[in-house]
Amino acid sequence: MPPDFGKLLLRITFGGIMITHGWPKALKLVSDWGHIEFADPMGIGATASLILAVFAELVCAVLVVIGYKTRLATIPLIITMVIAAFVIHAKDPFGNKEMAILYLGAYLAIALLGPGKWSADRK
Repeated sequence: MPPDFGKLLLRITFGGIMITHGWPKALKLVSDWGHIEFADPMGIGATASLILAVFAELVCAVLVVIGYKTRLATIPLIITMVIAAFVIHAKDPFGNKEMAILYLGAYLAIALLGPGKWSADRK
């Protein structure tokens, strides 16, 4: 099996699953506009925090899946997972932050490996 297949599988799996986290947040952003309740770990406001989460978890995740500007698209995802694991869940037991750490590792790997030849970046 060629290494580029592994890169494709990594992108589709972790980008695709992250979309399932970003889509409900996008719906929340649209439906609750003006009355948004969302975590504000960086002190920038609930609305701004939600917009940044939607950008990372939906927009950047789609870019990772298709392999367009892949390394750049992983940066907001990496930042989001660092905040989720080490700020939002800082005092929680490991099991509560495990998923964010798993995603963090995957996005770091994607950033280091690049998108592979089966990506929009290579076309």
